[in-house]
Amino acid sequence: MSPIRKKKLEVIRKKLDKLDNSLLSIIKKRTLLVNEVVKLKKFKKEIVDKKRIRVILTKIRKKSIQKKIDPNITNRIWKNMIWSYINYERKNFNKK
Repeated sequence: MSPIRKKKLEVIRKKLDKLDNSLLSIIKKRTLLVNEVVKLKKFKKEIVDKKRIRVILTKIRKKSIQKKIDPNITNRIWKNMIWSYINYERKNFNKK
């Protein structure tokens, strides 16, 4: 890789790192909200709401297309996030 390209790559990577830090702050806020949600659920079976998951994924797909983002990427990210939080809720359900 040429020195010029290498420098450009470094600049882009620094921007990505900054963006990642912003995402971490958003994930922290989301986790705090999920903690509130899990406190409201009485039964463990309430953790997975398949209808809500379908609605969320449909909305994300539409918004992704509107914003010209590959919907396969956002679908995968959201599915992973949803199931990660479902596992988090299951793990923390009895700790409330």
